[in-house]
Amino acid sequence: MVVTARVAEIFSDARDMHAAALERLDAGDIRDAADKAWCATKRASDALVLARTGEEPELSPVTSRELRNLAGQDSRVEGLLPRYFTRQVMLHGECFYLGLCDPASITERRIRETADYIDDAEALSA
Repeated sequence: MVVTARVAEIFSDARDMHAAALERLDAGDIRDAADKAWCATKRASDALVLARTGEEPELSPVTSRELRNLAGQDSRVEGLLPRYFTRQVMLHGECFYLGLCDPASITERRIRETADYIDDAEALSA
């Protein structure tokens, strides 16, 4: 029961982080919005990993590895991988760290569509 409550808590955190990303986007700060959307993606992925394995990853490389492992066990998780890694590279690495956010329309779309990623990860965690 403790794991189930923690999974719900992490998904809630992911949704809050995504809401913060949208607020930053509306304020015109695409760089911070991109990083918050990445954080929301990672948190949703962490919740999925916890739900499926009983272990909560702390670091991004562990989350990445565990998602790949889950994808090897369940083809439905495979669909999350390109979306996860796109957000890690584009939103976190390129936009947030390097300031390479153009084309802004694509970056903004990825930020907004993070809500769909969270929903899909949550559905797969059940």
